[in-house]
Amino acid sequence: MTDFVSTPDGRRLEILTGGAPDGLPFLFHSGTPSAALGYEPLWDAAARAGLRLVTYSRPGYGASTPRPVGPPVPITADAADSATVLDALGLDRFVTLGWSGGGPRALACAALMPGRCLAAVTLAGVAPADADDLDFTGGMGPENVRDFDLASRGREALRPVVEEQVADFATVTGAQIVEAFGGLVDEVDAAALTGELADYVAGSFRHAMDQGAAGLLEDNLQVMQPWGFDVADITVPVSVWQGAHDKMVPFAHGQWLAARIPGARVHLFDDEGHLSLVHRMEEMLAELVELAEPAASS
Repeated sequence: MTDFVSTPDGRRLEILTGGAPDGLPFLFHSGTPSAALGYEPLWDAAARAGLRLVTYSRPGYGASTPRPVGPPVPITADAADSATVLDALGLDRFVTLGWSGGGPRALACAALMPGRCLAAVTLAGVAPADADDLDFTGGMGPENVRDFDLASRGREALRPVVEEQVADFATVTGAQIVEAFGGLVDEVDAAALTGELADYVAGSFRHAMDQGAAGLLEDNLQVMQPWGFDVADITVPVSVWQGAHDKMVPFAHGQWLAARIPGARVHLFDDEGHLSLVHRMEEMLAELVELAEPAASS
């Protein structure tokens, strides 16, 4: 069910709920770009895992109010929005999963809400751009190398490319989505991006573009800023899932996170990519529930 939540600074966030109505709250952070959109396999997997799914469109995506134009806010600002959404729904303790650009948002929830966030999964999630021991764009497809280079130069450097992407993504269909990704998918992800998943990704892209460039522009700028927290300080149980065929968020990002998040469970696959890993969602949600059980039962 789609609804709206108001933030303390007067913005409006578009939210979507599903899964098990009385289950453990599960906050899903989708990738870049994306907006709140139903995906039946995820909704069904959440229900089977006993999870009440909650997701929302980040500022500027879908029908969520953009943040005022100014210096890019840190990822921690999205954790604050997440808390606002949960508060509005009357939900206290929760688990979370972030896919791709949503990964840092899930980790921010774990870092900033350790008594409330019981466990987190980062699925093909990006590592910090300012890590001094990580080649951030090494192994990325050419489109992401270009976008992140421009994002590092600032909003006006990035804007023309994002506006071109908006024009393309605003009408993309499931049948066109593999071609739209260009050099960001190899044969593994191309084979996985069919049927319901292809339609969901394309539909999420289209909805994300409803307000033009605002959401995608700020999302990319945020990722390139200091996040506002250190993953090494996370005390919440975290699981890291990453595939070696990922050309959007390279394997090294998963390795970096796995080495630095204390006690992380690590799932690094030689035969999976950025999109193919989504088909392992049942396993991820089962592990998320398992990781949360000690705290949830106390």
